[in-house]
Amino acid sequence: MVSVDTPSLPGTLSGSGPLLPLPPVPDLPADKVALGKRLFFDPRLSHNDKVSCATCHQLESGGSDRLPVSVGIDGRKGGINAPTVFNSSLNFVQFWDGRAASLEEQAAGPVHNPLEMASNWAEVIPKLSRDESYRQDFSRIYQQGMTGETIVDAIAAYERTLLTPNSRFDRFLRGDKAALDPLEHAGYQRFLDYGCASCHQGVGVGGNMFQRFGVMGSYLKDDAGRQADLGRFNVTGLDQDKNVFKVPSLRNVAVTPPYFHDGSAGSLEEAVIVMGRFQLGRELSTEDVNALVAFLRTLTGEWEGKRLQ
Repeated sequence: MVSVDTPSLPGTLSGSGPLLPLPPVPDLPADKVALGKRLFFDPRLSHNDKVSCATCHQLESGGSDRLPVSVGIDGRKGGINAPTVFNSSLNFVQFWDGRAASLEEQAAGPVHNPLEMASNWAEVIPKLSRDESYRQDFSRIYQQGMTGETIVDAIAAYERTLLTPNSRFDRFLRGDKAALDPLEHAGYQRFLDYGCASCHQGVGVGGNMFQRFGVMGSYLKDDAGRQADLGRFNVTGLDQDKNVFKVPSLRNVAVTPPYFHDGSAGSLEEAVIVMGRFQLGRELSTEDVNALVAFLRTLTGEWEGKRLQ
């Protein structure tokens, strides 16, 4: 199982420690970003010209579709919850099982997935090439013109701009101690004291390691009849990687329900209780849950100058 070094947790509330504020949006070529944005919203990437990247990653809905599992071409349902595209560039790998090492590799996946876009570059490129503005843009930006590689390069460039700055917690980390109210302060302190930040850390408040879902018990095989997902095992084939997943980022978590790779937790409160029980071995009190949820809501950032809803 891959992991990273965990910074020591501070004993008191401060702007330093395992959680870090978001970096600024990278300065990327505006024409490439604009091309990537257009491709992100273009359903011609799919076989039936009806499914785009934005179908499952809706920017007005926290960068996700808020469904337990996404619906692709011809109503086909996938087997896993679509994570938010916001701040995805901060993840150390992409997808829940980490099978893509980069945003570019991730962007190519849905195009070829039979449950998502069910297409391929041999089909997509002729369709896009019939659009004169696409031909001109690709010829101007890329020496090699329009290829599968340049399509995903442009999409990834756009996705790298999808950062959500100026959350209240970021303002707190940058020195504004009044950005959090007493309940939110208490939730942050519990987040540190109970060990949540052992996995949910860094600029993404997660997204930088793999971890087993069910450290202190098997949530995936409990009496609700949930089926265990093989997770990282699908990539490595190693028994120790069964039920291991990329730790999700908690940024904007309040606006991206439902939760977990299978979308089985419908509310943030439910997700917090599950995490306490199965990851920490702790039965959280109502007071704990209320404080932790209050803190998690401070992680909601802004997109295009407006707080995500």
